[in-house]
Amino acid sequence: MITMDDIIREGHPTLRQVAKEVSFPLSAEDKELGDRMREFLKNSQDPELSEKYGLRGGVGIAAPQLNISKRITAIEIPNMEEEGGEPFLSTVMYNPKVLSHSVQQAAIEEGEGCLSVDRHVPGYVIRNAKVTISYMDQEGEKHKIRLKNYAAIVVQHEIDHLNGIMFYDHINKENPHFAPDDILLIQ
Repeated sequence: MITMDDIIREGHPTLRQVAKEVSFPLSAEDKELGDRMREFLKNSQDPELSEKYGLRGGVGIAAPQLNISKRITAIEIPNMEEEGGEPFLSTVMYNPKVLSHSVQQAAIEEGEGCLSVDRHVPGYVIRNAKVTISYMDQEGEKHKIRLKNYAAIVVQHEIDHLNGIMFYDHINKENPHFAPDDILLIQ
């Protein structure tokens, strides 16, 4: 089971490396890693398990955060409208890529957080409001999905980890809460 002790923190060199693509068919090790990453996210969102094991809640995690420089990310976004229902997005993405994105920009109003960053970093993390992503699943099937708003931001955050980019790299250094007039601010 992955715990917070397994997650490397900002300043670790692996977080600034461009991760390597995984090859298919996947190794048993890469399949198991994806399963363990997804399990961590589910456990981190469970109030009892997160308290028992000291887990910070997360909706996404990338292999580089576990000091494994591979293009693997797990996403577990709960369905905000249906408490306790099926998740909005629950998957492990191997070799994800942004195929296209909107001109419209978006940011989470309260800012972004990261399992690898133990401090609050104020400011708008400006990203694309909509993205089209391609990725492979564990069986080697190719998927193409369109995401918008919160889900698009989560996946862009995780793909950034695969490219050695931290969320605060997107914050305006001189004016952290600067935002273009037409930006979509997400609650």
